[in-house]
Amino acid sequence: MPVAAERVAAFQELLGGRADLAFIPLSTDLHYLFGIARDIPKYGVTLHPGDWLEGAWVAPGHPPVLALPRMTAEFGGRGAPEGTELRVLGDWDDPAALVRELVAKFKLPAKPRIAVSDRAHADSVVHIQQLLPDAVFCSATAIIRELRLIKSDEEIALMREAGRRTEAAFAAMLPKLRFGMTELDVVAEIDYQMKRQDSLGPTFTTTLYNSGPNHPLMLGRRLDSWKRKIESPVSVLFDFGASHGGLCYDYGRTVHFGEPSAEQIKVHALVIQAQRAGIAALKVGEATCEQVDAIARQVIEEAGYGPNFRHRLGHGIGWDVHEPPFLTKGDTTVLRDGMMFTVEPSILQPTSFSARTEDVVVARPGGGERLTAGFQDLIVVSS
Repeated sequence: MPVAAERVAAFQELLGGRADLAFIPLSTDLHYLFGIARDIPKYGVTLHPGDWLEGAWVAPGHPPVLALPRMTAEFGGRGAPEGTELRVLGDWDDPAALVRELVAKFKLPAKPRIAVSDRAHADSVVHIQQLLPDAVFCSATAIIRELRLIKSDEEIALMREAGRRTEAAFAAMLPKLRFGMTELDVVAEIDYQMKRQDSLGPTFTTTLYNSGPNHPLMLGRRLDSWKRKIESPVSVLFDFGASHGGLCYDYGRTVHFGEPSAEQIKVHALVIQAQRAGIAALKVGEATCEQVDAIARQVIEEAGYGPNFRHRLGHGIGWDVHEPPFLTKGDTTVLRDGMMFTVEPSILQPTSFSARTEDVVVARPGGGERLTAGFQDLIVVSS
């Protein structure tokens, strides 16, 4: 049985007893279940007639249906996998009539329970509720995550390849770094190099966290920070990742422009040490997520930089960049074999030198299995 058919069947089995119907729009959930690839994200909204019904309609005990507006089917290149019925809505057809037909086919009860993906648009839910006013809604994503939590050998292999492409893009970008480049120059180069590695593109907005005595850390103001020239001395902290086969990588390294000071060498060594401690602690059945966070965090706290480690140690990752569970205080999830996390300690100093490192790591019985391991030493650009 193809992977998509296996996943859909497993989802339908989980759906039984919890919901009578699920609506899965074009999204991570649809990509995971049906293998229907999502596209590069858009900043603005692109509308097609009737696109509120766009997605899979899945009920226990019935073949699933993929409903698509004509523009999505024809120009988006979308199609249904084997075992899934494809219904295409014409530009002037009535989407409500098509959904009524589907609902009749699924023979829903008088007060149906409808599971909807977390990333469905509100207009989809509003239209469904108009057609089924007595419906009760729940999260389809929460059910699908039960399948997505443990990564298969195939998924781990895909993520390993995503990491290889990410690190290859980083390696290709490094020789191009020069004093006086703007932050935007660097961001554009790394994004270009990821596409040259046959990635659809970055899995999230490529970000630099740069700081130094004459280069204050600037967060959340891209249009301002992108204009700044990178001049010695400054630490440049990379945060980016390439997509591959539906999986999302997340990667980080530190590059120093100019001769590194003792402070820069120290903070970089500390984050490398903290990451190694966190990776070693990812032992299946022996630790919880919050315990892993505490072990890595202790390295930085004991060195006196605790307040400068300003975020959780890491997050679950896979088909989305951020997935539960999280390596953070309060998450008592016990580690299981095949869980996948980022391990990304950092020391952020607003007007001094900073450092971060990040890799995707699989939880294993003897400790974490990292999927990228290059560039462990502090990288220096000298001119």
